[in-house]
Amino acid sequence: MSKKLLIVESPAKAKTIEKYLGSDFTVKSSYGHIRDLEKGNDLGVDVQNGYLPKYVIPSDKNRTVRDLREAAAKVGEVWLATDEDREGEAISWHLCEVLGLDPRMTKRIVFHEITKNAIQRAVQQPRTVDMNIVNAQQARRVLDRLVGWELSGLLWKKVKGQLSAGRVQSVTVKLVVEREREIQAFNITPYFKIVAQFFAKNSQGKTVTFKAESPIRFEDPAGAEAFLQKCLGAQFAVSNIEVKPTRRKPAAPFTTSTLQQEASRKLGFSVNRTMSVAQKLYEEGFITYMRTDSTSLSELALQATEAEIVKQYGKNYHHRRQYKTKNESAQEAHEAIRPTYFERQNVSGNRDEQRLYELIWKRTMASQMADAELEKTIVDIEISTQPQNKLVAEGEILKFDGFLKVYLEGTDDEEDETAGMLPPLVKGQKLDLDDMTATEKFTRPPARFTEASLVKKLEELGIGRPSTYAPTISKIMEANRGYVIKDSREGEERVYQVFTLKNNAISKTKGKEITGTTKNVLYPTDMGMIVSDFLEGHFKKVMDYGFTASVEQEFDHIAEGKIQWPNMIDRFYKPFHENVEKTLKDAERASGERILGLDPETGRTVLVRMSKLGRPVIQIGTGEELDKKETPRYANLRPGQSMETVSLSEALDAFQLPRTLGEYNGETLEVNTGRYGPYVKYGSTFISLPKGEDPFDTTYERALELVKARLEADRPLGHYEGLPITKGKGRFGPFVKWADLFVNVPAKVNFDALTEAQAIELIKQKIDKEANRYIHHWPEEGISIENGRWGPFIRFKKENLKLPPVDGVKMTADMALSLTLADVKAIIEKEIPGAFTAKASGAKGKAAPKGKKK
Repeated sequence: MSKKLLIVESPAKAKTIEKYLGSDFTVKSSYGHIRDLEKGNDLGVDVQNGYLPKYVIPSDKNRTVRDLREAAAKVGEVWLATDEDREGEAISWHLCEVLGLDPRMTKRIVFHEITKNAIQRAVQQPRTVDMNIVNAQQARRVLDRLVGWELSGLLWKKVKGQLSAGRVQSVTVKLVVEREREIQAFNITPYFKIVAQFFAKNSQGKTVTFKAESPIRFEDPAGAEAFLQKCLGAQFAVSNIEVKPTRRKPAAPFTTSTLQQEASRKLGFSVNRTMSVAQKLYEEGFITYMRTDSTSLSELALQATEAEIVKQYGKNYHHRRQYKTKNESAQEAHEAIRPTYFERQNVSGNRDEQRLYELIWKRTMASQMADAELEKTIVDIEISTQPQNKLVAEGEILKFDGFLKVYLEGTDDEEDETAGMLPPLVKGQKLDLDDMTATEKFTRPPARFTEASLVKKLEELGIGRPSTYAPTISKIMEANRGYVIKDSREGEERVYQVFTLKNNAISKTKGKEITGTTKNVLYPTDMGMIVSDFLEGHFKKVMDYGFTASVEQEFDHIAEGKIQWPNMIDRFYKPFHENVEKTLKDAERASGERILGLDPETGRTVLVRMSKLGRPVIQIGTGEELDKKETPRYANLRPGQSMETVSLSEALDAFQLPRTLGEYNGETLEVNTGRYGPYVKYGSTFISLPKGEDPFDTTYERALELVKARLEADRPLGHYEGLPITKGKGRFGPFVKWADLFVNVPAKVNFDALTEAQAIELIKQKIDKEANRYIHHWPEEGISIENGRWGPFIRFKKENLKLPPVDGVKMTADMALSLTLADVKAIIEKEIPGAFTAKASGAKGKAAPKGKKK
């Protein structure tokens, strides 16, 4: 029997670590957090008693806690090995509280990588739980609960129910909103760029062309054309050549932020996907801890990198570097993200794991390699007819590839161009012109945020920490909040002018380009803009970037033991709470109403606003303009339209719905939009249009296609005992429906070719299974005893509980048959203390936040 129990956070991590420890240790997982602040209609924080948190064990963690308690009772000593960041430290403390351990005496080990040496070294150097770090995490959790609870309740009253706000999430939404408005307000101006193509012979004596540009940008077509006019009949010659050596240095090893950015650029991964894959790589022992803002490497890693670089590329490719972390408040970990073994270039995982691992391996290797050496050439070309102007050609030659042999960092700049090679040129050399163009270009607004560039901005502003980036971005994009969406949108066609000088003559042409196309970028929704404006108007301090960053610094001070966390919370909360109460009393409901003009048919006001259901609507007619029993006319915005930018003419176009498309089998076919979005109506059948399809663009043929698909899906597959059998696809996969019974169709059955006989067989199996399911069933109590795969068990609401043994023997179905309701309740009460202590609001469903009436 093992003498010690080691508790980690994840089962995958437990499995890997157990291989490296001897029989003295049993390794168990806590499956993440085992306690959290109380939820429901309780704030979860005792504001009157030093902001004392009210922690509870979530119902889905009761079994985990029970198993850990049983395991702890069987050993002489419990060790803790949760993650090394603040979340991990807090989990260790919660485990101490739940298992009755003394945090001042319980051994706690930390490691940056899951390798045999690292684990065994950590076991030799245990420490205890650092309560300063725990308190920093508690402060974050309590402050975020206080802010989220009070602001969310306020939004329920002043904007719409079910909305939420948060200390970090709300300023993140504000960043996206401000960027969108910056783009909308940007004044696009045209300019002309001069590019000439010259002939010259390369080193093999072959005639090639190279490019030269005018350093002057012309603001109007007249200036650009005049420049070309002056070049008619001109002689061109090389007036100066400047050759200078340059060096390129490799980027530092990955932090959490830079890994998320580079995985987005190079692999197309979302922030969540990156962190999920990185977590697996860490738990399997392939990389070091993936939540870090440090760029340093351990001495062992530096030596291992050097050995691998020298082995693969030679000594001249190695250059030892120790990067200094730019963020002085880096607290999450002590080393960059790197491979655990540099001789391993491939991992045994899925494709995502291999690609991300390869990225980490290359980046870390490159960080310890020599600079790339280049030779940059700048050539000035004089124009005989206008000596005051010149053309400039630039070229670059790679003399030594250095780190570029392995890795080149990506960039977010869409216009980033790499200079090519120039043919051999000498000063005074005459050049023959192929052609010269003056092409109309346009200034570009700032780019919309991607997930990765938003992480970069948050890091620059000091908002959040490595462990919070991914959950924050996921939170603001949740569908039920609807603040930010990730979308790809088509651009618009734009005409541009081109003047071309060729064969000593100037021609004028026009070209076309698509502008404004976006791919996987972040757009604020109308709701996101309204909520951001409301919070900015009433809570400037909470929405201030500098203040949010300063709060992070205070968390750092708590972790260092410099300040007491209740004092820090108190300084913020009291004035904040007063402001919430004042806003609740004085503020008007925020709807983002914007008057667009007058309806030419009725002369009534046309406006756009957010409805109480949370949908942006266009409205014709206000209360004072309408008769007593008359109601306004409403229409929905089209996909891609915004309340802030929709015009009067676009708004009036929206009232063209419903559109009658024709008839099919004697029934009218029409397209319209309603509470749940656009749809096709055929008789009494309603079919939702797929996401992204515009009801204004829906054709008769497309509507008919949707109708036929629905009719085919609704057509009975067959009959059983006189009742129809239908089939469909739901959130849990394909199914057949008969009476009130839904039966999952297993993967081995071809759903598309499902026959009546197969469906009947599945239904019979389901009926038999249901008949043998219950040993006892008390539906009014939400309690049952059921037959399970490993024997009978109790189902209490959403909980599955083991039946206790009888005289040391596992309880059988026959034994369970003799249990009464009172017996079962006693078992449940023992497993879940207080399970039948009803709260005042317990039977009424989920309560609203404070101040919100149900």
